[in-house]
Amino acid sequence: MSPAPSTTDVATVPAGSADGAARLRLKPAAPPSGAVDGGWWPRSRDLAAELPALLDGLGDRSGPVARVAYHLDGWDPAPRRLPKGARLEGFRTTDPRILTVAGRDGKRLVLLVVPSSTEDAPAEAALDAAAHTGDAGDTRTTADLLAGS
Repeated sequence: MSPAPSTTDVATVPAGSADGAARLRLKPAAPPSGAVDGGWWPRSRDLAAELPALLDGLGDRSGPVARVAYHLDGWDPAPRRLPKGARLEGFRTTDPRILTVAGRDGKRLVLLVVPSSTEDAPAEAALDAAAHTGDAGDTRTTADLLAGS
């Protein structure tokens, strides 16, 4: 499926969000377990404004980012590219609670997206659940993780 069309080509936004660092928790770099590699709690639905802080927070875990895939209904309209060249690809067929970051060197991270409107305590619980290192048979869904289980 092709990414949805966009009205702009490149995002021109200041780096970071309202107060800087991304609210992000990642599992330790290890063999994958569970549905996600960690969780992210953006401050708004403006993907282009939120991504610079997230990508800075991911650092070497993702390497240089080539592509970010997201569900269209979870975000305000976004450009097709970020200033540093990463492609933004919006889909309607992906899990709306997931954002996938693909690095140029083949690294791939799947993040649970905690809605920006979530209250502090449930958001923190979801981030903790997403970053918990479960066993290889971890069957929690993204809905389970958002529920803090």
